[in-house]
Amino acid sequence: QVRLVESGGGLVQPGGSLRLSCVASGIISRYNHVGWYRQVPGKQRDLVASITIGGTTNYADSVKGRFIISRDNAKNTVYLQINGAKVEDAAVYYCNIVPARGDFWGQGTQVTVSS
Repeated sequence: QVRLVESGGGLVQPGGSLRLSCVASGIISRYNHVGWYRQVPGKQRDLVASITIGGTTNYADSVKGRFIISRDNAKNTVYLQINGAKVEDAAVYYCNIVPARGDFWGQGTQVTVSS
């Protein structure tokens, strides 16, 4: 069983940067495809970035060129670097495998974008 704990969220100004971390209690390297999702109240949870064990990345159009996902299998950690933050990036961010497993969801980390 994998338990995922997200951290690194907080308040960031528009145009600013933030780095999110997701630490897995289990062996994340066992899973080929992992990703970061985000959710705002009243909307579904959407995948915004993903990375394979080989390092292939994919991004939602809304974050392409601004977000960078990376993983450190030795540390069982997945990162999301947020650059050029926009107001519409404000959300609770979660990590999970791709496709997501319901029993893997953690509590997420809140990102607020405001001046």
